Amino acid sequence: MNHDLVRQQLLAKRDELLHRTARIQRDLQHADQPVSQDFAEQATEMENTEVLHGIDAESRHELQLINHALDRLDNDSYETCVKCGDAIGEARLQVLPFAEHCIHCAS
Repeated sequence: MNHDLVRQQLLAKRDELLHRTARIQRDLQHADQPVSQDFAEQATEMENTEVLHGIDAESRHELQLINHALDRLDNDSYETCVKCGDAIGEARLQVLPFAEHCIHCAS
């Protein structure tokens, strides 16, 4: 497995997620604007805010996984399951480059 290519992919994904979370934070700050007088509009705004919070949490979690994967690349443990110590399959890492667990531990 080409670790330099994996690092480039992880860094690109990390940059994408950092931009996404920054945009979400800007949108959430605007959520403090005066609330619409229309009840249906209030419900829609509330749902949108909840969705943004969910996307933000998911993005931040993925950022943590990417940072852990980059750390594992640095200490030569990238292809090793953090739970059992067995190898994480190359096919799994190609699909999910920030996978921390082998297929057995992940299920």
